Amino acid sequence: MLQVLRYTSENVFVPLTVGGGIRDLTDANGRHYTSLEVASEYFRSGADKISIGSNAVYAAEEYLRTGVKTGKSSLEQISRVYGNQAVVVSIDPRRVYLKNPDDVEFKAVRLTNPGPNGEEYAWYQCTVSLHCFVRQGKGFDIGLIKLISDAVSIPVIASSGAGGVEHFSEVFAKTNASAALAAGIFHRKEVPVQSVKEHLSKEGIEVRI
Repeated sequence: MLQVLRYTSENVFVPLTVGGGIRDLTDANGRHYTSLEVASEYFRSGADKISIGSNAVYAAEEYLRTGVKTGKSSLEQISRVYGNQAVVVSIDPRRVYLKNPDDVEFKAVRLTNPGPNGEEYAWYQCTVSLHCFVRQGKGFDIGLIKLISDAVSIPVIASSGAGGVEHFSEVFAKTNASAALAAGIFHRKEVPVQSVKEHLSKEGIEVRI
């Protein structure tokens, strides 16, 4: 992984966010590494940010159980050394459709587009950027992104769903997302990156041209 990261950072000129395996571990030789040491190696190899998924869940569960911030979680250790901006929590939610929002104890949102059986509501199962894989090419999941961005005080990156330039301006107009991410439409050359930037600029949305 580190070799891939080093090669990539030497050949591309955009910020790199890397995730996977950022946790306390012991290698085959019995040597113990803290999550901070693992992250440090990623940063030295060219990463601008690191992304944490499962460990963020464990940290949240522990905090909810005890009400105490120990300062020992991966999130706390790494952000203390490298700054909050260097740590990203990756959330991959699964949408669960509902006929009635009162059917579950969790927060449900009203859908812009009904579910497969006409369901008008959904709640989200998360494994704790914000990815919603059921929206590929249909636009960002506005309901989900608004739910999260309204509830937290940290930047939220909207991801998955973009199919055209208008989807980017929509997510900024209707939610408090701080950034929007896309990959497939650029890789497949369906939409040029510059076209998205020019569209956002015309809509009065701050963007680096």
